[in-house]
Amino acid sequence: MQGTVDGFSYGLVTPLVAYLMACLGGALGLRCTTRSMLVAQSWRPGWLALGSAAIGSGIWTMHFIAMMGFTVQEVPIHYDKAMTFASLAVAIVMVGVGIFIVGYKGARGTALFTGGTITGLGIASMHYLGMASMSLDGKLEYNTFTVGASVVIAMCAATAALWAAGQIRGLMWSVGASLVMGLAVSGMHYTGMAALSVHLHGTAEPTTGESPAGLLAPMLIGPLAFLLLAGVVVMFDPLMVMGKPAVTPVEPKPGIPARAHDTVHHNPARLRFRPHRPVRHQSSRAPQNR
Repeated sequence: MQGTVDGFSYGLVTPLVAYLMACLGGALGLRCTTRSMLVAQSWRPGWLALGSAAIGSGIWTMHFIAMMGFTVQEVPIHYDKAMTFASLAVAIVMVGVGIFIVGYKGARGTALFTGGTITGLGIASMHYLGMASMSLDGKLEYNTFTVGASVVIAMCAATAALWAAGQIRGLMWSVGASLVMGLAVSGMHYTGMAALSVHLHGTAEPTTGESPAGLLAPMLIGPLAFLLLAGVVVMFDPLMVMGKPAVTPVEPKPGIPARAHDTVHHNPARLRFRPHRPVRHQSSRAPQNR
């Protein structure tokens, strides 16, 4: 028997909140990735890791908020907690691999294609592993063509996001890129959901796993708290907001003329010229024989 699937049982509430979570994670991840390209090599891994965790947590939270509106009218749905949080780890790790490639090799050419492909596959893997964590009295079946389309959307969205992280510096441009990224990730999710059909078994065997209410608290408190903390870091770091490298003072060296691009910003109040003092020649006081 075919089950009646409803992906919008709460109307537009879950899609809109899920979209906002995807945008938030994308925005924080893009800013952290941009920040990593403007700092010394020793700080770069930390910023790239923070960006990976932000994007992974954002898309994972988006997925399960959207899944709160997913129901099969004939049977209850439960979730396996271990597999659910395994999908979060997969998202963060695979997104991290793509971001580290672009962070060290640059957002162009082969590095961009490789990083975008791995990141997109990570997003798709998170989605379908999260779907596999569902437990119900039935079998999930997917349309192969639609699944392939959802994976292509994820790869294109990830590649565009990584390119934006490497090219865009202004805050408003990054916000616009995150809005597009959130739309693409949400589109990938609902394209994948359109590929789903449920074939019910019609048996009375109870399903196992955690209920959606049991997953709600850790799902929201954990990743959302992390996203909020990452947002605080972005707000209080002017370099991340502006996306411009700090001007490093150039120390003048004697005998070496300053180059045109080595601009030094001095404080006018500290520029005080001392009057030239003539050099006094002191006569020798060595005793002389007379």
